[in-house]
Amino acid sequence: MELIIRKMQKEDIQQVQQVAKTSWNSTYEGIIPLEIQESFLKAAYNDDMMQRRLERSFIFVSEVNGKVVGFANFSPVKEDGMTELLAIYLFPEYQGKGIGTALLKEGIKNLEGVKEVFVNVEKDNQIGTNFYKAKGFEVVSEFDDDFDGHILKTVRMVLKV
Repeated sequence: MELIIRKMQKEDIQQVQQVAKTSWNSTYEGIIPLEIQESFLKAAYNDDMMQRRLERSFIFVSEVNGKVVGFANFSPVKEDGMTELLAIYLFPEYQGKGIGTALLKEGIKNLEGVKEVFVNVEKDNQIGTNFYKAKGFEVVSEFDDDFDGHILKTVRMVLKV
């Protein structure tokens, strides 16, 4: 398996959209109703939003044998060194192979002045919460998140770098 982590390009938009949809549908099956997932994905990953993400945030893609199989999206670093990990998604068949870790490390390496990485993860998303804990993230708080009329138990975590 030849893995490349690189900055996302405009040409990657369709592949990133497919990763987001497939990953969301797999991860949140039985947690978030499908119609709410689809509504979120249409709003958050449509072509215009993807262009805005490219212009206003940092997105890294993981490519295996020339195919985008995952991505990580970070907010710009604030003056105090804080950034948000807005998304880190992989096709399910590529999870557990070190690709998510490589995306996280690449983001941290390329974000100038970063001291803390924050992430919100759905409490029932065991794959996500286990991943973040294994990488050294610690729980800061828990809260109810009204996600399009569906209440999610959300955990806020931080990684000090």
